[in-house]
Amino acid sequence: MGDTFDLVRLARAARCSWAGLRAAWREEAAFRLELLLLGPLALAVPWLGASGVERALLWASLALVPLVELLNSAVEAAVDRSGREHHPLAGKAKDLGSAAVAAALVLAGGVWALVLLG
Repeated sequence: MGDTFDLVRLARAARCSWAGLRAAWREEAAFRLELLLLGPLALAVPWLGASGVERALLWASLALVPLVELLNSAVEAAVDRSGREHHPLAGKAKDLGSAAVAAALVLAGGVWALVLLG
């Protein structure tokens, strides 16, 4: 019984994850833009990293950006669901999510600079 339940639960989680990715692609312009800009860089990683560690760092730094964008979009959706009127905490939550995306972009840029120039 436990194994079947785990497979059903895994399948449900996979469907939810796929639905979230589809929603992000369809409704979040920043997510689409990041994937379109970072995609070509991800394809270039095998030729740019001199070692497995460098390639892993380059890929991970790129993957972090849309991952943080997904979390930021989730925060924004939750804040918007709670009400459209301006509230300082709602603004703070959105600003913090945006700052997290900016930090992920800076981190990715730093990793790429260090790997490619170091």
